[in-house]
Amino acid sequence: MTGHSGEHAVRFGVNYTPTTGWFHHWLDFDMDTVRADLDSIAALGFDHIRAFPLWPVFQPNRTLIRPRAVEQLVELADAAAERGLDVNVDGLQGHLSSFDFVPSWQLTWHRRNMFTDPDMIAGEAAYLRTLAQALADRPNFIGMTLGNEINQFSGEPHPDPDRITPEQAQEWLTTMLAACAEGAPDHPHLHACYDAAWYLDDHPFTPAHAARHGFATAIHSWVFNGTAQRYGSRSTATGQHAAYMIELSKAWALDAHRPVWLQEVGAPEPHIPADQAADFTRRTVEAALDCTDLWGVTWWCSHDVDRSLADFPELEYSLGVLTNDRRPKPAGLELARTIEEVRAHGHRPAPRTTALALDLPDDSAKRSTCAPGGAFFEAFMRLTEAGARPAVVLQQRAGDAAYLDSRGITEVVTVDDALCEGSHA
Repeated sequence: MTGHSGEHAVRFGVNYTPTTGWFHHWLDFDMDTVRADLDSIAALGFDHIRAFPLWPVFQPNRTLIRPRAVEQLVELADAAAERGLDVNVDGLQGHLSSFDFVPSWQLTWHRRNMFTDPDMIAGEAAYLRTLAQALADRPNFIGMTLGNEINQFSGEPHPDPDRITPEQAQEWLTTMLAACAEGAPDHPHLHACYDAAWYLDDHPFTPAHAARHGFATAIHSWVFNGTAQRYGSRSTATGQHAAYMIELSKAWALDAHRPVWLQEVGAPEPHIPADQAADFTRRTVEAALDCTDLWGVTWWCSHDVDRSLADFPELEYSLGVLTNDRRPKPAGLELARTIEEVRAHGHRPAPRTTALALDLPDDSAKRSTCAPGGAFFEAFMRLTEAGARPAVVLQQRAGDAAYLDSRGITEVVTVDDALCEGSHA
C-alpha cells in the first residue's frame, strides 16, 4: 500500500490517540501498547492513521532534536505498515484537545513569535525536515502535515496569540512546506487550519492559504462551532457541515480538481448525543462522499481518552471510534460498514451542477457570512434542503465559462436567490 500515488480510491483513517497516556505516551513509549492499539484500528478496516509527535518532547531545545524520539516515531510507522496502515505525521504539536504543546524555547523568558522570529523559523524548519527525512524511505509514509490547527496560535480566541499578517502567514507556510519537501521530496505534504480560516473575519490564515498551499486542502469540521447548537443535532446543517466546508474550500482552489482531505471530523457529546453518534457519522460521511475530489476521511479519533487523565473538556473524553479498552463503538461500526461498502462499490460522485456564488474579495477579510448563522451558510443549506447539491464558486469566477465547465457547473445562483428557496436549515 502506498500513501502517495496519483489516482486512488477514497481513503478512510483515524487520528491515532494512544490508549495509555494519551499523547503523553511518547514519554513512556511502549511498542506493545502501540501494536495493540493499531490492531484494533486495522480491525475496523481503516487504511491509515494520522500520528502526533509532541513537539516539546521531540525538540526540547532549539538545536536538539532527540534521536531516540525520532526512532520511536519510525517504529510506530513500521508497526502501522505491518498492519496495512499508512501514516501521515503532524509535526508542530502544537495544539491538541485544548492543550498547547510548545517548547520552552518559545515561552516566557524566551518569548518569541513562532511565525516570524528567525530563530523560531529555523528551529521549526529543522524539526520538520528531520521528521520527514526519517520517514522518507518508508513505503507507508504519506507525508507531513505541518501541525494540528497551528493557525489557532495566530489570533483570537487564543489567550496569548502570536500576531501576524496574512502575508507573514503565507511566507511561514511556504517556508515550512519547503522544509518538509527537503526532508521527503517524493511525498505530498500539507497544512491544516481549524475553521477560523474559513469563518472568522480578519483571521491572518485565509481560505486562499488553506486551498492553495500543500498537496491537498485539509478540512477540520467540528459541529460544536455553533452549528449543532444553533440548528440542532439532527438538522441538515449539522449533517451537511463537513460537505459544506469541502465545497466552500473548492471555491478558493486554483486547481478545479484539487484534492480535499476531510482530516478531522467527529461526533462530540453532548452536541451529538451518544445515541445519535452512528446516525451523525453515517450522514456526515455520506454527504462528504457526495463531493468530488475527496482524498479521504480521517475520523477524530481512534480511542476514547482515559478518564483518569484530568482537565480535558468533557467532550474530548468520548470522541473515539473505539473505547479506551479498544472495543468498537457505534460510530466505529458505522464507519466499518461504510468502508466495506465503498470498497465494494467504489466512490464516483456526480459533479455538482448548481453553484452558489460567494461574493468576497480575494483576501476574504470579512468571511463570517460563511459561518453558521451567516447569510451564505444559510443559503447553502436552503439549497440543500430544496434538493440541490450545491457547489460554491467565487463571484469573480462566476462568469468564467471554461472554469465552470471544468467543474461540471451549469448554473450559478446568488445568495438572495437561494434564500428564497425552501425553509430554514
